[in-house]
Amino acid sequence: LKAEDTFLVSLCAVLRDPVSLENCCKDGRERGQDNQDCTGLPLISASTTCRIVQEQCCASAIEDAGCTKGINMAKDLGACESLFSGSTCETKTSKMCCDCCLLGKAAQTLGQPCDLSLSVSYQCGLVSRACCVDGAPEQEFNGTQGFFHFISQALNHSDRFYFSDINECLLGGHDCQPGERCINTVGSFRCQREVSCGTGYELTDSNVCKDIDECELGTHNCHTGFECINTRGSFRCKPKTQCGDGYIQDAQGNCIDINECLSMTGPCQPGQICINTVGSFNCQRNSVNCGRGYHLSEDGTRCVDIDECKGPDGACAGHGCINLVGSFRCECRSGYIFNSLTRVCEDINECRHYPGRLCAHKCDNVLGSYKCSCTMGFKLASDGRNCDDVNECESSPCSQECANVYGSYQCYCRRGYQLSDVDGTTCEDIDECALPTGGHICSYRCHNTPGSFHCTCPASGYTLAPNGRSCQDVDECVTGTHTCSETQSCFNIQGGFKCLSFECPDNYRRSGETRARVDRSDTIRCVKSCQPNDISCVLDPVHSISHTFISMPTYREFTKPEEIIFLRTMSPAHSSSQLGSSNIVFDILEGNIQSSFDIVKRYEHDMIVGVVRQVKRLIGPQDIVLKLAMNYVTNGVVSHRNIVNVHIFVSEFWF
Repeated sequence: LKAEDTFLVSLCAVLRDPVSLENCCKDGRERGQDNQDCTGLPLISASTTCRIVQEQCCASAIEDAGCTKGINMAKDLGACESLFSGSTCETKTSKMCCDCCLLGKAAQTLGQPCDLSLSVSYQCGLVSRACCVDGAPEQEFNGTQGFFHFISQALNHSDRFYFSDINECLLGGHDCQPGERCINTVGSFRCQREVSCGTGYELTDSNVCKDIDECELGTHNCHTGFECINTRGSFRCKPKTQCGDGYIQDAQGNCIDINECLSMTGPCQPGQICINTVGSFNCQRNSVNCGRGYHLSEDGTRCVDIDECKGPDGACAGHGCINLVGSFRCECRSGYIFNSLTRVCEDINECRHYPGRLCAHKCDNVLGSYKCSCTMGFKLASDGRNCDDVNECESSPCSQECANVYGSYQCYCRRGYQLSDVDGTTCEDIDECALPTGGHICSYRCHNTPGSFHCTCPASGYTLAPNGRSCQDVDECVTGTHTCSETQSCFNIQGGFKCLSFECPDNYRRSGETRARVDRSDTIRCVKSCQPNDISCVLDPVHSISHTFISMPTYREFTKPEEIIFLRTMSPAHSSSQLGSSNIVFDILEGNIQSSFDIVKRYEHDMIVGVVRQVKRLIGPQDIVLKLAMNYVTNGVVSHRNIVNVHIFVSEFWF
């Protein structure tokens, strides 16, 4: 479509639009009054004109609101600088209206005429006149000197004037002729034809319809054998090669022979027949023409019957043939049928005529008959129609176990093997150690074997459990395989043993009795035993020093705190000694490497328990001595203290 055609179509769409332009403007003003974005309004009509009206009325509402705000500021405050310091369009409009209103008020104050002759914008002139007329006295100031004084005062009072383009198309200040449309430009306007120039013409910038040279622009559709010649408003295709008499030129410029015998009426005299030739035709005398099934006699005067059944095969190609006057008939063999149109015996496709009734599986047509075949996994039965299952397992297709199924077979593998995904017949060894759960099959180390696996334990200190998977620690202290001397105590740990020897320090003696006890069987306890008149020994709050021993593995996974030691004592309420009114406080004094342990206080029936917990994963081998204190605090002072040294032996293996 041309631009003018598009305008007419859009105008017709507006006329048919059920939404009126008044409603479009009303919607735009309401959204402008709500300070919505005028360039992204939700459309209430598919009409382009309605969209333009919406946007312009919306912008007008925002501009009116800003202008009203500026006028009110000029009237109320008499100044425009305090509020309008931004750079948005609404702020500029408010500033312009405020300044122009001050201009009008200044003219009114100075007695100047309200109709200024200054080159301000049309809207500024309206605002200035309205503010000047509002409350003006009946007389107006006249005189050139007063007018220039008014201009000077107005310029000193206002920051600047805003000048905007005059829309001559809306104000009627254009000179466009009928049939032309006025288009506003900055500072001027231009006239554009409303009526299309028509096909083959284009509208120039000078508003003149100019012929389009399709040949020069290459927009013609002439083929290779034609030459393009431009005409006013169009073009024509002229053949490059001219055809002679007896020929006609096609759309590609090729010369095609004319069949004068068909294109001309009566090209030959009566009694003659027309014979077309290349570029011309010939007329020959008419002869006897015999119909189908007849041929001309030897003398050329009459038509005689043709015996189609003569010859070794005849017209029926080996089938029975019966000659008829002017024709013949075939008696077809079994499996064939005679086609009266083509007059030959055609094969009967029994598979198509009797689907699903001749063969159990597949039916294949052959000339004059059919044959049955079976799908894979079956063989044709002796009756030639049904199919019997083939026992594929007889040919040993599987590497291990085979199970015949109807029409196929299934391979199975023995325990410890799995069927190959490649051929579905070969059994492959399963690496149990590499399975997702392989790390938990054996407690220490897994070794894959064909069809199975076996577990092993560290070379020393452990033995394989009866279940073949777990590793059991060897208690060298019980079996007597340790190397401790007679003065040392053997302590079994995970995967080995420790030879321990402890002596009580001065002023202490070994004892088995204790007010507080540690829940471990291997514990050595030294209690205070002061010499007579040893005041410093008596005043020392440490009552006992204990040594207890723990063996633990390196945990494979460590997700939550593990309780390892329990320090138990009678609660103060049940103690009959002088410690009964004391508060018991548990503390870790030494050995808490990387804060791997903590101690919490807990009550169990009439007992107070200090629970030592492992809160971080420890990796062996390493030996840790955790020094714990069980303090009896009275009036904020430690009156009694028991020291517990926990010897922790962490094995390097995990199970």
